[in-house]
Amino acid sequence: MVDLLNYDPNSVSNPNNNIFGLPTNEDNAQLVIVPVPWEVTVSYGSGTARAPEAILKASFQVDLFDPEMPDAWKQGFYMRPSDKKMLMKSDYLRKEAELYIDYISKGDDVAANQFMCKTKKEVNEGGAFLNEWVYDQTRALLQKGKLVGILGGDHSTPLGFMRAIGEKHGDFGILQIDAHCDLRDTYEGFNYSHASIMYNALKEIPQLTRLVQVGIRDYSQSEWDYIKNSNFKVITYFDRDIKHRQYEGESWKHISEDIVDKLPENVYISFDIDGLDRKLCPHTGTPVPGGFETEEVFYIFHKILSSGRKIVGFDLSEVGISDTDWNSNVGARVLFKLCNLLVTSHATPAE
Repeated sequence: MVDLLNYDPNSVSNPNNNIFGLPTNEDNAQLVIVPVPWEVTVSYGSGTARAPEAILKASFQVDLFDPEMPDAWKQGFYMRPSDKKMLMKSDYLRKEAELYIDYISKGDDVAANQFMCKTKKEVNEGGAFLNEWVYDQTRALLQKGKLVGILGGDHSTPLGFMRAIGEKHGDFGILQIDAHCDLRDTYEGFNYSHASIMYNALKEIPQLTRLVQVGIRDYSQSEWDYIKNSNFKVITYFDRDIKHRQYEGESWKHISEDIVDKLPENVYISFDIDGLDRKLCPHTGTPVPGGFETEEVFYIFHKILSSGRKIVGFDLSEVGISDTDWNSNVGARVLFKLCNLLVTSHATPAE
């Protein structure tokens, strides 16, 4: 474990340091963040593949004092460099996917076009490759005893990590903060679309016992039917219903406790930034009106910790980039909270 007792958090951050300005390396950090620069199947705005580097830069402005978990950063956080080959592969396949999406949007028959059939096959093979790459990276870290978080990229990125989490920890549940259900059985012909992440997780990960979705406000009929027919394996707190409960006098404390009560002992947090109010993430890939303030979501996290449940991993996805650093600034602060939560959840009483 890294010794940060002599590190001055009030000093000017050394630009050669790692995430949040910490002088850490992978060997002596307790928590390792794996950036996944991938956004092949995004269906509206783009830019998330380059979010990890933007968040790294913005993270140097995050104050290390968290009054709820003031010493968590001393456990050591480290973010790996973004893999340039993965980014290049994402850029190439993204152009292929754009051509395919444009083609099918006009109602043309894919089967009649050999080039489009090849394009669809390449994109789907790319998604499978991504899943195995993330699985291999995160499984190796978990085997070394590291705590791990994923930083996307779009929301398709963490599937391999979720698989590794199931193998490491056994049964677990996902708390999904999101504007979308992501329960589509393929989307636009792509098997591993960002709109299918939770469908694929439920289908492919036997240890995933429950999915609790919070903040959902944009979804399809098929997703609604999936939720209704899931026998409560999927429990969805729609944004509209949450707001109605608040309008009628129910406290956020009571709603948050209700959400946490639905989670099993081991909890994985999947945080799509578009679960927040768009003013906090204006350049996210698929923005939707409504959503949360950061402190509302952080309060749910607080309730998870106080309930005695264990946080086993997290991902943060769909942070857009722009000419200003507002999106990456908010993303860095959400990432810092997630890091603090994960190490605090695994701390012994002496720590």
